[in-house]
Amino acid sequence: MRTRKIPGRGSSSSAQRTSGPARLRILLALPAAAAAVAALVACGSAGASSPSSSGSSSPAAAAAGTVKTATIAGVTVLTSSKGFTLYSFAPDTSTTSKCNGTCAQNWPPVQGPVTAAGVTGTFGTIKRSDGSVQATFDGHPLYTFAGDTAPGQAKGNGLNAAGGLWHEITTSGTAAPAGGSSAGSGGGGYGY
Repeated sequence: MRTRKIPGRGSSSSAQRTSGPARLRILLALPAAAAAVAALVACGSAGASSPSSSGSSSPAAAAAGTVKTATIAGVTVLTSSKGFTLYSFAPDTSTTSKCNGTCAQNWPPVQGPVTAAGVTGTFGTIKRSDGSVQATFDGHPLYTFAGDTAPGQAKGNGLNAAGGLWHEITTSGTAAPAGGSSAGSGGGGYGY
């Protein structure tokens, strides 16, 4: 690295200026560093959490223990205790979640067991591949969606993402129709 002295402006000290290849590396590194920070901020703002976390860092994650119901676009659905819509994933079975890794970051599994007052149906749990316990309702493993940024949204309803269809969970335990929620018809760029 070559440096050259720049005469101080009104002070007895001199500043040093970087030139040549070292300056070029610094100038090229700055946009890359800014892009990396922007990517981290974007990931953090999506409400993603690791599948083994308790879910408390995700605004959409359901608190272990209770879920409730809400009417969204005329359909009564299960929600987290904070009012975020709960979803099922079509490829899942009653004993196995097929949503792991990046999928589970975008569709955080609801930690189990859970119950809901006044809801008829069977609540249960399954053991996930990472060893955590996930809540189920009428044989459907339950998830929230990182794309739902406020209670009462159902942006994940009807999405074909991560290898299958996602549907909000109705209180009858069946999948809501893909067009059943006006908020769910948007897509939103989550097709990974």
